[in-house]
Amino acid sequence: MEYVELNNGVKMPILGFGVFQIADAFACEKCVSDALDLGYRSIDTAASYGNEAAVGLAIKSSGVARQDLFITTKLWIQGNGYEGTLAAFEKSTQKLQLDYLDLYLIHQPYGDVFGEWRAMEKLYHEGRIRAIGVSNFQPDRIADLLNHTAVVPAINQVETHPFQQQIANQQFLQEHQIQMQSWGPFAEGKNGMFENPLLAAMAQAHGKSIAQIILRWLIQRGIVVIPKTVNRNRMEENFQIFDFSLTEGEMEMIQTLDTKTSCFFDHRDPAMVKWLGTRNIEH
Repeated sequence: MEYVELNNGVKMPILGFGVFQIADAFACEKCVSDALDLGYRSIDTAASYGNEAAVGLAIKSSGVARQDLFITTKLWIQGNGYEGTLAAFEKSTQKLQLDYLDLYLIHQPYGDVFGEWRAMEKLYHEGRIRAIGVSNFQPDRIADLLNHTAVVPAINQVETHPFQQQIANQQFLQEHQIQMQSWGPFAEGKNGMFENPLLAAMAQAHGKSIAQIILRWLIQRGIVVIPKTVNRNRMEENFQIFDFSLTEGEMEMIQTLDTKTSCFFDHRDPAMVKWLGTRNIEH
């Protein structure tokens, strides 16, 4: 495993396992158990995924020492504000059966972000969280946060894949010592990702899969990545990306696939902002 060093000195695996859209508790627990058994040590969940409890059960039964794990979860918008964030953090850690988090992220750049961040700073200084960060923040939102807060985010988790490469965003983050993390590295197969002729040719040349080519491309850019799959064989395949490298020419060819457009939705679309801001995750 390779690691990145965050801006506060904390080391994080560059490859982790994500559990987005694995809502069934039994399936999620099994997936995380399989991932940990295969050697994954970084697990990424969120309050809005509805599976923190299942992740916690898998961690507890894994036998892996807590200090060897890197566990991330995220604060949903209805955490909204200082006190709400403190309460949401306690709820998440209880579901995960953890005393502390390795990384806690503001999931969306809406609501009382500054109140949330102050609460996260408090928990960080108390040692309840090893690193704090954000998700889905555009550079202007990051700049605004930096202007009014004390702790610089360690991570910005954003949609990053061959069709949405976030090159300018990554440069901005690097200038401020903020690590980029990719969600949706395979774009859920949209735009024919797994039939793309360029990626297929590279996969054949290296004796690898298209998924492995994409993950290798991301880590060679220094981007932390958290692929999700419910298939144990694919989990194992995704883990086998440290025994080859893409050439500089291949990296440049993949850059030609960039459309600079989301394969999902625009976080600045007013209708989407309204929908996300009123989505209640409590059941």
